[in-house]
Amino acid sequence: MNSLEKPIVGWFKKNKRDLPWRDTSPWGVMVSEYMLQQTPVNRVLPKWLEWMNRWPTPADLASATPAQVIIAWGRLGYPKRALRLHAAAQIIAQDFENIVPEDELILQTLPGIGEYTAAAIAAFAFDQQSLVMDVNIRRLLTRLIDGNEHPRPAPTAKEKASRLALQPSKNAHIWAAATMELGAIVCTSKSPHCELCPVISQCNWRKNGYPKTDLIRKSQDWHGTDRKCRGTIVQALRENESLTEIAIKKLWPDESQIEKALRTLQEDLLIEAISRRRYRLPQ
Repeated sequence: MNSLEKPIVGWFKKNKRDLPWRDTSPWGVMVSEYMLQQTPVNRVLPKWLEWMNRWPTPADLASATPAQVIIAWGRLGYPKRALRLHAAAQIIAQDFENIVPEDELILQTLPGIGEYTAAAIAAFAFDQQSLVMDVNIRRLLTRLIDGNEHPRPAPTAKEKASRLALQPSKNAHIWAAATMELGAIVCTSKSPHCELCPVISQCNWRKNGYPKTDLIRKSQDWHGTDRKCRGTIVQALRENESLTEIAIKKLWPDESQIEKALRTLQEDLLIEAISRRRYRLPQ
């Protein structure tokens, strides 16, 4: 056992949040992992509950239309994730007898699942020894082990090897959940609550005098962006069966940006044209 495991896991058992996907089916875990990509827990919670009530198995979601899926996704952001989850549900229903596969490599063949998401599903749905490295875990261990404020944008082979060496031989999924939780609610990106940390005495970032780094991503201003423009169109089509191009152009001040958004949304299969100048969500 590494010297961090006992205090972190002990802290987790006393302080972990009551998140419904921690006591659910593998499908429930999978849905949560899609929703939690770049989206905070407080926004995911109500949507996850709605989805699991409406589509409790992959086959249930597979039977939905793309429009129903996009509407149900609501304002979680990045609605392409919803279509990827829908496509993955169809594959699981058809090719895996409606059972989420356990193998990480097979999981990575499903739409919308990369290395991290596959590892997280394997760990949290099937208690496997996968190496889970989300942003919270990486930040926590970068501070504790490396003495730096923030990790690099993508994990290096050296970082992966170092974290794998820390991973316990038993209950690695609990270690993953515990380090993720500690990073999310104590060792936060900004203004960490170091006084609440159960392993502050072992923190090399603290021992180094909390040096600042410039490796944190700068958040993009949402207003006026292409993403905001695309989101405005999708939300308007959630609220209407269809809209003309003229009506859509009234939603946004920059006509060229609207035209670009309409084009890219069609390319991403998030909307479809039903006539030359009328659009709707995909059916």
